[in-house]
Amino acid sequence: MDQIDFVLNGNEVAYEGSAADRLLDVLRDAYDMKSVKCGCKEGECGACAVLLDGVLVNSCCVAVGAVSGREVTTLEGFRETTQFKVLSDAFASLSAVQCGFCIPGMVLAAQALLRKNPHPTEEEVRIGLSGNICRCTGYNAIVNAVLNASKEGDGLW
Repeated sequence: MDQIDFVLNGNEVAYEGSAADRLLDVLRDAYDMKSVKCGCKEGECGACAVLLDGVLVNSCCVAVGAVSGREVTTLEGFRETTQFKVLSDAFASLSAVQCGFCIPGMVLAAQALLRKNPHPTEEEVRIGLSGNICRCTGYNAIVNAVLNASKEGDGLW
């Protein structure tokens, strides 16, 4: 067991465990990041999505050893930002949340998309969110929320 140093939500942390441990499990069990959900264990649903150096990844497919020296952002860290406030308000105002299981991954996918493309089309939003499965809300309200956030947060991304 070696120590794996990385930045988690802006704080330097040191994980003392196997480098082969799944990032998903480490985030939930060692650091109590409960926004990171275990949905499929195969990288198909997006419930475990996090930002790794600003890029959206499914933490169930990443060994914690791969994040050594890198920055991991979960919803717990992202929710302290102005961009989160705009996305959160848009999701709430358009009733884009029902059970909430998929929402942390959806919000981080939206953030990753808007960082690359601050003014996406509806089709680009659908493609940007395509790695995330929602089982109850459907996608129209979520897509509209991202489009609304793009307008309301003009200049933030």
